[in-house]
Amino acid sequence: MSDDAERGRAPNIRDVARLAGVSHQTVSRVLNNHPSIRDSTRDRVLAVMDEVNYRPNRAARALVTSRSRTIGVLASQRSQYGPASMIQAIENASKDAGYLVSTANLPDVSDASIVAAVEHLLAQSVDGIVVIAPQVRVFRAIEELQVRVPFIAVQSGGDLDDHSIGVDQVAGGRLATRHLIELGHRNIYHLAGPQDWIEAEARMHGFLAEMSAQDVPTTAPILGDWTADFGYRAGIELMRVRDFTAIFSSNDQMALGLIHAIRDEGYDVPRDVSIVGFDDIPEAPHFWPPLTTVRQDFDELGRRCVARLLGNLEVDAVGYRGTIEPELIVRKSTGRPAF
Repeated sequence: MSDDAERGRAPNIRDVARLAGVSHQTVSRVLNNHPSIRDSTRDRVLAVMDEVNYRPNRAARALVTSRSRTIGVLASQRSQYGPASMIQAIENASKDAGYLVSTANLPDVSDASIVAAVEHLLAQSVDGIVVIAPQVRVFRAIEELQVRVPFIAVQSGGDLDDHSIGVDQVAGGRLATRHLIELGHRNIYHLAGPQDWIEAEARMHGFLAEMSAQDVPTTAPILGDWTADFGYRAGIELMRVRDFTAIFSSNDQMALGLIHAIRDEGYDVPRDVSIVGFDDIPEAPHFWPPLTTVRQDFDELGRRCVARLLGNLEVDAVGYRGTIEPELIVRKSTGRPAF
């Protein structure tokens, strides 16, 4: 290394080449896994990289290869369990594939915020974008922007097009509702999520479809906001009426609030009211009683999103299609109605 390097300059590709006794073009081929490099040469170059703690300059490599090996993630509502879990899964899958992730979080779902977030990702020369935004208007705005890099939308429910992948939320809603009907419940309420969320709409459609298929009378779903506080307030109001024996909650947090309210009113779950949630958050087995819920495989969703995106970027990548089926996890919060 030169005196400048010894005084703190990070080693570059030419330093590695000199120490390994090869050309800088050879080092570049090693970095890009070129098949023409002999194993002994590759091993020698990698050993020098490790010795001097060399880290490839991704910006420089992008200029040469026109690829940054960075995936952009456009996210909304990161604080919610579902979007947060999907971001983590995509980061893990991207890392396994040798890609970095740059995330742009939407402060709101206005057109200006969406445009600014997409432009922020494109300014970083991302190779592709995964959109995790559960509101319908975000996807409409993305389509109008006519993004030129490949993108995949985590789209839940409904028919998926070539730019989307997701968990079948309608099927999950039907699973939860069918479970309650098969236990003998006929007076079932649905505590839905916010009206502008795709997942909430799909789960509600699943509930209504299964109730109709089983010829069970329905009441209008109650629109919530995903929080345990709303579930608690709704539970207090519902227990004053008590014209039901079961509730399908569109997520586990609202289910937690419902259980709290039912117990505060002097009733028992599941003896007086059965509760089914959705998501299977890590705390769900530790509710009292442990929560029956619908599980989404976020790890698999992340893997498929990245694989599908890379299918548009790399010739030998596998691009998955179709939806991921959810799974009903039966615990102690559901039982037969006490007639």
